[in-house]
Amino acid sequence: MSAPALMQETAGAGQDLNAQALRTDARRESLRLLALLSPSLFLVFAIIIVPIGWLFWLSLFDEAGAFSAANYARFFEQVSYIKTFTTTFKVAFIVTGACVLLGYPLAYMLSQLPRRAASICLIFVILPFWTSVLVRTYAWLVILQRKGLINSWLIDLGVISQPLSLANNLSGVVIGMTHILLPFLVLPLYASMKTIDTDCLRAGMNLGAGPVATFRQIFFPLSLPGLASGVVIVFVLCLGFFVTPALMGGGKVIMWAMRMEQTTSLYSNWGAGAALGVVLLVVTLALLGLFQWLLGARATGVWSSR
Repeated sequence: MSAPALMQETAGAGQDLNAQALRTDARRESLRLLALLSPSLFLVFAIIIVPIGWLFWLSLFDEAGAFSAANYARFFEQVSYIKTFTTTFKVAFIVTGACVLLGYPLAYMLSQLPRRAASICLIFVILPFWTSVLVRTYAWLVILQRKGLINSWLIDLGVISQPLSLANNLSGVVIGMTHILLPFLVLPLYASMKTIDTDCLRAGMNLGAGPVATFRQIFFPLSLPGLASGVVIVFVLCLGFFVTPALMGGGKVIMWAMRMEQTTSLYSNWGAGAALGVVLLVVTLALLGLFQWLLGARATGVWSSR
């Protein structure tokens, strides 16, 4: 065998040994990372996977304890379930839209303020977290009732002659939930806006774009990740809300969480209550997947068009 061929064979053998050593090191590193993550994975499995699996298993048994799909068939047989289901998502979409309409301008204003002024204003955004949801809901109930502050002021000013119906209905539920959930949209949106590089905005203006075009073509697309995070948080929290709809709705607005509470506490039907939870979980995950797909498709279209 010639010397060049021998050198080439030796080099090839050395490369194979190096590749095998690198694969061995990669496997060891993966095992070390898995060992570090094992407590967290066990915790997630114990407090999320196991309860969801138990909930699904429990939903497959009727009141007599027999294996049956009657709990799921009830959704199609009883109109009250369908009405409660549509009411829940109707309120969730309305409250999420209201939070976007109110929260985006607020977050934008905070992002444009100097650091000291923005920090002071953020205190007022976070301040409601220091008060219980129950206390805030009762405060809104006092403000919005027929003889509350708003109706009293409007009647005294001569704006209205009869009190407005602002509580114990859908309007009261939307107002109370919007006030409680608004900070959950403002905070991630503000954090996203603060990370936007102002040099991008200056570059757009230097290229001839006006303030409106700069905001629409540069600032708004860059703030979409924060907006999407806030929308998802608010929407998911809306679906499981209980205290505010129960108090502000006056028994006229029945949401999914209230139906679950009635099914388990009043009728002691844990299988039907578990089925309600499973249906809500599946539909929520499907909507979140659709939302993520639409957001990803839009982001791809925006950047590919440029």
